Amino acid sequence: MNTTSDAPEDDLDPLKVRAPVTPPASAYFIEERHDRQETRTLSVVVDNEPGVLARVIGLFSGRGYNIESLTVSETEHARHLSRITIVTNGTPMVLTQIKHQLERLVPVHSVTDLTADGRPLERELALVKVVGAGDQRVEALRLADAFRATVIDATVEHFVFEVTGRTSKIEQFVNIMTPLGLVEVCRTGVAALSRGTAAMASD
Repeated sequence: MNTTSDAPEDDLDPLKVRAPVTPPASAYFIEERHDRQETRTLSVVVDNEPGVLARVIGLFSGRGYNIESLTVSETEHARHLSRITIVTNGTPMVLTQIKHQLERLVPVHSVTDLTADGRPLERELALVKVVGAGDQRVEALRLADAFRATVIDATVEHFVFEVTGRTSKIEQFVNIMTPLGLVEVCRTGVAALSRGTAAMASD
């Protein structure tokens, strides 16, 4: 008696390789993007009046933007203008949004992206307290001299070093002092200027 099968002939041939099935293309295909993160230094000239710094910080916190470093001080006494230096990071699109939103704040006179304009001069000051004795004390002094750090306070049990330089230098100094008895660090944040003869506009 002959037996027939309802299965297609292709399914009965073990030697025949079937082409893989390709899923249908979606009309709503979204390309996954991984935009690079950049770090920028912004210089913001503002009126020196109560509440201005809070408004600037509020713009960042309200939109989820990160501030890595912030310094502020009055720089033009006659015009009552202060300069805020902000180090922040994000994608190029986010950084552009940050700059435009800062420019729209009423007390802001100007916003300059120092990083975009060229490699700025950046410096930071740190006070570093190290507690130790014996060989650790000697090694801390030796390394501080290599970093051109100044001893501004000392007893037989501790040193307080003052060190100035780029953020990477400060980070390195703190890291090497950690196993030698580092107990406290205070940092000013980044102060920055553009290179060359041009001055940043304040209006």
